[in-house]
Amino acid sequence: MSSSAQKYDVFQAIADPTRREVLKLLAHKELPISEITSHFPMSRTAIAKHLHILSEANLVSGQKVGREKRYSLQPESFQELKDWLSYYDQFWNNKLSILKHMVENDNEDV
Repeated sequence: MSSSAQKYDVFQAIADPTRREVLKLLAHKELPISEITSHFPMSRTAIAKHLHILSEANLVSGQKVGREKRYSLQPESFQELKDWLSYYDQFWNNKLSILKHMVENDNEDV
């Protein structure tokens, strides 16, 4: 597979802070690239590259509406992230429960 045909995964796509901000914007409503670009101190071309990576990861989709392309969030693609993070939720819940138990038992000794 050539580098120009690279398919990005969800984790690569969200690794960049600009792309995470784009996702936040699109969480509220469908937007054209011009409106997305107005929120960032970078060129339309740079935002287009970020949108391309998000599209490759299936986190956003673009649809032609008249002369512009409007981008929208694809929330079902976030399931992979949710599944991965749920393990760590469980991990920290267990650790915090153990800590709570230790603190409460230590207070009984005082």
